[in-house]
Amino acid sequence: MDFALTEDQRILRDSVIRFAQGALNDRLMERDRDQEFSRDLWRECAKIGLQGLPAPEEYGGTALDALSTAIALEAFGYGCRDGGLVFSLCAHLLACVMPVTKHGNEAQKRAYLTGLCDGTLVGAHAITEPGSGSDTFSMRTKAERDGSGWRINGSKTFISNGPVADVAIVFAVTDSSKGFHGGLTAFLVETSHPGFSVGKKMEKMGLRTSPVGEISFQDMRVGEEHVLGAVGGGSAVFATAMDWERTLLVASHVGAIERLLETSVTYARTRNQFGQAIGKFQAVAHKIADMKVQLEAARLLTYRAAWRLDHTRNSNLDASIAKLFVSESLVKSAMDSVQIHGGYGFMMEYEVERTLRD
Repeated sequence: MDFALTEDQRILRDSVIRFAQGALNDRLMERDRDQEFSRDLWRECAKIGLQGLPAPEEYGGTALDALSTAIALEAFGYGCRDGGLVFSLCAHLLACVMPVTKHGNEAQKRAYLTGLCDGTLVGAHAITEPGSGSDTFSMRTKAERDGSGWRINGSKTFISNGPVADVAIVFAVTDSSKGFHGGLTAFLVETSHPGFSVGKKMEKMGLRTSPVGEISFQDMRVGEEHVLGAVGGGSAVFATAMDWERTLLVASHVGAIERLLETSVTYARTRNQFGQAIGKFQAVAHKIADMKVQLEAARLLTYRAAWRLDHTRNSNLDASIAKLFVSESLVKSAMDSVQIHGGYGFMMEYEVERTLRD
């Protein structure tokens, strides 16, 4: 596997960084404080195709392969200092756009995929429940046959983009005797659908510009045309979302690690104590060296997982390894950045504290 960037990938990376740095970083502290999700910035991202990077061109996507998508999202995470916006867009793209791309029928793609790609619609993925997170076997949301369609009752929580979403992939139990494999069905519905309601937005420590909330369904009746994939095929839809999300969400984290490294190096070179730049002290230099090692290892693991997403039948293990290593590397790099900045790292205006919270 040769991960040297092609000319097209270099151009893609540079263009995303220029766009993000120039268009997405205004009023960051205010938006974080006010927990503001900006539809204007969402539409700006759509102008360069971020919401539809791997989706087919005929539906408004860019038709990028998984590795090129990872490179673009890495550039996005590097150039955009709004971690919440990055997270919301990745959740939309990887857990909603891609399942619709892979499992939607022609009518569903025509009805929703174009809007999901052009910034008109915000997508959500609704599987987590108050008593059922990773334990999907405990899911209580049910869809029961009702004439020619289905009637859905239940609730979901911790739904990324839930308070602002226009379209959601909703998972419900359709045959409790079959369990997760065969008993779960995914439905593609508009949030304005009768019986669909959105609870209040949750307040969070980090990712504050990415709205998260509860959604519920009370006798929500949907037709067969709302089934995404096949009846009983919800596990396949969920697997697609998780493969793409686990692999490529962390690509944006790789970009954030690189930004933290550059910020820390600049500060360590310009901040003087005891007659010399603090980067001359081993305690600081070692942190920066560790950040560089983690960045390079994180990038390699992410690129390999993304490549395998397109070239192997099953990339679950690679995706899980990348997710674990990159997410922990980001936490450590953010913590080290705050420590390198000393008292200033604790101040909002230096922005590294926000990345640590995110």
